[in-house]
Amino acid sequence: MVQATHTDNHKQQLDSSNASLVMEKSWSDKRRSNRLGLTREDGILERIRQGELLLVNSRRRNGLILFKSFHAEFAGPGAAVGSFLDSDCQDVYAVGSLSLLEPQSHEERQRAYLIRRQWIRLTYQFTDNTMPLKRAQMILNQFENYFDRETIAKVPDDAFAMMVGVLPHTVRLARRPSRKRSMRVKA
Repeated sequence: MVQATHTDNHKQQLDSSNASLVMEKSWSDKRRSNRLGLTREDGILERIRQGELLLVNSRRRNGLILFKSFHAEFAGPGAAVGSFLDSDCQDVYAVGSLSLLEPQSHEERQRAYLIRRQWIRLTYQFTDNTMPLKRAQMILNQFENYFDRETIAKVPDDAFAMMVGVLPHTVRLARRPSRKRSMRVKA
């Protein structure tokens, strides 16, 4: 099970000038979970389940991990979330300082769908590798190229594991420094 942690100190601010939903979170070890053991992110899940189409703000280093029945998907900056894409979404996990926008035009919606497809294809490239540890390293490397180490450290191993089809233990191994990864047999 994935467990995201957060305090009750959230701020939710609706910017009416550009119809953005800005979510700022303060994370700690205090846990508040739903029946699946996952944390619901400030009503985002309900909005997604209602079929609302939202866009991950492309001007911020942020994203949303969307948990489905047997896998997870990452929607990064510029990507569409909700609508028919995520009707089977069971929970969400915000990465970075999440900012979701409502699309203002048909062209903006089309562009967001294309960007979401690009994020899915990128993750698929990692899952195409047959070596589980390599898949875990690849997804971690991709996130490290985009987010800071502190942000990556907050993302649960289970979330990365569900994105690339490995066990959470494999992600824990991939997070360790590389000098200790190889096993040696004593003769």
